[in-house]
Amino acid sequence: MARRQDFTAEQQSVRVLKVGERVRHILSELLARQEVHDDVVSASNIAVTEVRMTPDLRNATAYVKPLLGTGEDDVVTALRQNTAFLQREVAKRLGLKFAPKLKFRKDESFAEADRIEALLRDPKVARDLTDEGE
Repeated sequence: MARRQDFTAEQQSVRVLKVGERVRHILSELLARQEVHDDVVSASNIAVTEVRMTPDLRNATAYVKPLLGTGEDDVVTALRQNTAFLQREVAKRLGLKFAPKLKFRKDESFAEADRIEALLRDPKVARDLTDEGE
């Protein structure tokens, strides 16, 4: 019978974050060294901004953004077409019992940050913020 390790919730969440960060580094390295043999991926400088792991470490969602900001949909489509290769490489370099299944999504956090920044610069909001501070 296999011995089960019991982790506290905090230890489990720290492990999930660490594994997610390792996956992000591995993907970034693969993309930077242009090891993916795809014209769209090779032609783009792609940043892996975040990798979110499920608590069981079996699924990973990688958020990507082309550095020039153009062709996001094409890049995500190309990465999805090369998921099998990227999963194999991540599995080799990660060294876990199970290799996480990768999903790629475009990172929309920058657009959201710009939207919030524009809201905060709105004169009505700025007026309300200065009234509270006084």
